Amino acid sequence: MNRRTFLTTAALTAAASAASATALAAPATASAQGPIRTLRAPFRTWFEATHRSVEAMTTDFGLTADKIDVSGTGTPVPSAQTSPTNIGCGLWTTVAAAGLGVIGSDTLHRRLSRTVAAVERLERAHGFWLNWYDAHDGSLLTTWPETGDPVRPFLSSVDNAWLVTGLMIAADADPSLRPRVARLLEDADWSYFYTPYDPADPVAGPGQLRGGYWPDKPGKGEPTGHHYGALNTEPRMASYLGIADGSLPPEHYWHVFRTLLPGMGQEQEPEGAWVTLDGVRVWQGHYTHRGRKLVPTWGGSMFEALMVPLFVPEPEWSPRSWGTSHHRYVRGQIDHGLKEAGYGYWGFSPANIPDGGYSEYGVDALGMQEEGYNSKGVVTPHASFLALPYEPAAAVANLTALDRDFGAYDDRYGFRDSVDTATGRVSDFVLALDQGMVAAALAQRLRPGLLQRPFRTGGFRSRVKPLLAKERFSI
Repeated sequence: MNRRTFLTTAALTAAASAASATALAAPATASAQGPIRTLRAPFRTWFEATHRSVEAMTTDFGLTADKIDVSGTGTPVPSAQTSPTNIGCGLWTTVAAAGLGVIGSDTLHRRLSRTVAAVERLERAHGFWLNWYDAHDGSLLTTWPETGDPVRPFLSSVDNAWLVTGLMIAADADPSLRPRVARLLEDADWSYFYTPYDPADPVAGPGQLRGGYWPDKPGKGEPTGHHYGALNTEPRMASYLGIADGSLPPEHYWHVFRTLLPGMGQEQEPEGAWVTLDGVRVWQGHYTHRGRKLVPTWGGSMFEALMVPLFVPEPEWSPRSWGTSHHRYVRGQIDHGLKEAGYGYWGFSPANIPDGGYSEYGVDALGMQEEGYNSKGVVTPHASFLALPYEPAAAVANLTALDRDFGAYDDRYGFRDSVDTATGRVSDFVLALDQGMVAAALAQRLRPGLLQRPFRTGGFRSRVKPLLAKERFSI
């Protein structure tokens, strides 16, 4: 799911990293998934630097740009382009900053109001936002700023989900904005992306969400040739939002694959069993990685699995399924970096290429795609922040090592986007998406539930929570 390409000095030894983790960990009485209160790490300092990076990416118009180059000594210039996801990241980072006391209530209101006003001015289609805008004036991009290549306007289900997430968090934090946000969202009907289930032809009618539409064709527009068929990927945020607001039927959740069916081409032949839930026959499949049963993602990256639970409390509402799988997924990433590949570091997720550009990184064995994402020795710090709720000591040890051995942390703007552990090359950039995940993860660590409030009430509580309570992964 590389939305950019779709739309448009030596390493530590594993033993040394393990020793660092042991030194940072609390006594072994604490649960791996529970808080380790004796853990010492500069979480607030890291948050403040990450927040400064998002501030630096946010233009006077009010939109958070895609990225900034932080390799120089001067003030970085935001990129020309932004996306709905980037804008959402800017909104929730601002709310997190206020909730943690980094900015005051007046600054919170001024910044959120400016961004909401900018979003109100953006061109839309079918109630949703298109994928690339000029961050400096809000105009729709039809050519890519860095190359001049044409950009065909596109409506992405997953990118719109992250903007809606940010708007909901903003409205929750600043009640004066609630009427304006409600007006923005009143036409965002998730059934636009939904293909209803057809038992006579489940291939054509899978009960899943389209990747999106190009709206320049008559009617609904031209759809992508694929649906988002894997449950444990970031598009499930769109599924949750649609189920919560009633625009998608609850049964949609059961029509998304835990694994592909046995006999279908995928990374591993799954084990599991057929079960019937809410009248839907569900293949409760799983993979096994290093002796651990888990639900794979599509490509094997961290943010596919662990971005959504920054906001929706999946581990709390579904501890023996989602909570267990998430923890095992993190362990799989750690084991790959330290044991299987022997990099001495871990954490693999789509990010900026250290030498420039953008690529997917992941652990192939943790994804369903037969030619899944590969780690390539490129470690992405945001992946360690996503692991904080599950393996906090290991995450802090990894981040500390990346800073100590490669200079991956910038006192001004936080962790750089990626590190090539073989060459020592550190990315010159920070990306809004990745910094937004870092900010949300740190907010959750420092003030649990701060950004989750809109997703614990209303339709999330009455429609989504019961689904997660029924979930029984075969793990």
